[in-house]
Amino acid sequence: MDGAVFLSAGVPDPKRGPEYAKTADTVAITAAVSALVYVTLGRRRLIWGGQPAITPMIWTVAADMGVEYGSWVRLYQSKHFKDEFPEENRHFQNVSYTEDVDKDLNKSLEALRRKMFMENQFATAVFIGGMGGILDEYEMLRQTQPDTKLIPLVSAGGAASLVAERIGDVADDLKTDLDFVALFHRHLGISEREERFRTPAEQPADIEERYWSRRPKPAKFDGA
Repeated sequence: MDGAVFLSAGVPDPKRGPEYAKTADTVAITAAVSALVYVTLGRRRLIWGGQPAITPMIWTVAADMGVEYGSWVRLYQSKHFKDEFPEENRHFQNVSYTEDVDKDLNKSLEALRRKMFMENQFATAVFIGGMGGILDEYEMLRQTQPDTKLIPLVSAGGAASLVAERIGDVADDLKTDLDFVALFHRHLGISEREERFRTPAEQPADIEERYWSRRPKPAKFDGA
């Protein structure tokens, strides 16, 4: 199975992060997260830290995809936020809870991220919107998994735009293209012809064998 896709995303809060909110397009953030789930689910594993505004977006799309989403997604959540867990958490059977370290927000988030990056090998990381935590995840990922392909969605604004600045050289379409489904197909290298599979175990290792046109067609009924 291919390496997982890491999603680092969030909707900036104007009160807590006005510097991020002023550039953020919340409609674009929502559309981009939905598009990423649509492109990846049933094709690549998707892993993220449970930002309260993002998890419900993912569930909205995942619920109608016809795959065992519990085997395709993994959600990391810190117990520091136990009183704020979104209702949608209960839908994801594959949730990893990390400890509330000294009841300290920053320590708890660092522990969550270290566990997430230690337990998973990411082929690609996608950054959408967000605030300072997006930058923290970018820096930790860059240090722990430097070969991961980085996709900062500049067009939706927020901290992801600053990730792009730190990277320095990003594709122009990440700044301008609002057709997020087509954009993610290109940058993730996932063909539109690639079928979705109910579980990762059912997915052929050879990408060519996943294409719908190459899979055996059912025999025609001859009336006998």
